[in-house]
Amino acid sequence: MSETQVNPVNPVPSATSATPAASKATPIPDAAALDAADPLAGLRDRFVLGDGVYLDGNSLGALPAGVPARLADVVAREWGELRIRSWTESGWWIAPERVGDRIAPLVGAAPGQVVVGDSTGVNIFKALVAAVRMAGEGRDEILVDGDTFPTDGYLAASVARMTGRELRRVPAAGIAGAAGPRTAVALVNHVDYRTGELYDAAAITARLHEAGALVVLDLCHSAGALPVRLDADGVDLAVGCGYKYLNGGPGAPAFLYIRAEHQPRFDSPLPGWNSHADPFAMTDDHVPAPGVARGRVGTPDILSMLALEAALEVWEGVDIEAVRAKSLALTDFFLARVEEALPAGTVTSVTPREHDRRGSQVSLRHPAAREVMAELIRRGVVGDFRAPDLLRFGFTPLYTSFTDADRAVRVLAEVLADLPAGTPGGAGA
Repeated sequence: MSETQVNPVNPVPSATSATPAASKATPIPDAAALDAADPLAGLRDRFVLGDGVYLDGNSLGALPAGVPARLADVVAREWGELRIRSWTESGWWIAPERVGDRIAPLVGAAPGQVVVGDSTGVNIFKALVAAVRMAGEGRDEILVDGDTFPTDGYLAASVARMTGRELRRVPAAGIAGAAGPRTAVALVNHVDYRTGELYDAAAITARLHEAGALVVLDLCHSAGALPVRLDADGVDLAVGCGYKYLNGGPGAPAFLYIRAEHQPRFDSPLPGWNSHADPFAMTDDHVPAPGVARGRVGTPDILSMLALEAALEVWEGVDIEAVRAKSLALTDFFLARVEEALPAGTVTSVTPREHDRRGSQVSLRHPAAREVMAELIRRGVVGDFRAPDLLRFGFTPLYTSFTDADRAVRVLAEVLADLPAGTPGGAGA
């Protein structure tokens, strides 16, 4: 984890810049001018946005404008009129693979390797158990990032108990080096949910493979925010959610990536009727479906699945590299404005400054973070709080503007200046 006092950085970087320039003499461009020059600015019209500043798309993406009408049609016509005929006539039955193929380009996967359905947690469980089974009996260890999102850790511990393996928690930066001849699989975060730190998926995967281990990559904070290259990086299995940067709505189904070469050996611990080779045969024995469909379990969650499919239409014609370039520009600009607007030492950034180590969020440490975020939200700037002291701001390039970032910093400065005497980090403290 990188923890530094925030410094101004180049607010309009190239997409490949590894380390942004930093200098107190560097002038910060005007937010309105940056918005005027932003090639993605028009995408904002594809979303339903209010008058405030929404910087919590890393928890729940904003509503794409086309979703309400699509859902209304699904309910009124496909469900209300066609009813059960919609499984075939409206394509409900093949929706998990169809929507998966729509997500695939955003995560660097060829068609036929992504299936949509179930929650992130359920898919992590399926992926971990399947990886342990593929690794074989000689490997009795599961590695997990020691600071991972709680669900990932809980599931890894449960899988270890169920499969008779040992769970070892290691720091995220050392997870690749910790793998050895005992390691079956490592559950790896692509981006740290607290700090926004981006890890090198290609290097980690290569090192795990050298040790003979498999990797399950958690994409919850990277899919839709930055380029992901699952096929090129050799990732074995991956899981991501549909409701953050993919904007699929609250509780949107997650997705599961099963690398093509592993699909014949993917032995799911949840062999439901939907993953059967002949689901309507209703046989006593489970025969796995060919291909990625063996990652399915039960009847697809059609309403939320089709909301996600409609939400993915906002990606029509969008280059993920351009999204990444804007993400870095937005976060650079935000950090520069924070340093300009706040007294030195007021907050501390725990988000790496290096472009190749930064996701699409900025996390600032402040001793009264809970109170500060509550007041920010009251004043129309929505981010979120992570215990014990982190202010988390997510930047979704499809709809976040530089003016949003600028307003967020101005309101943050006002909130911090208004903290009552005696409040940690407040006036008179």
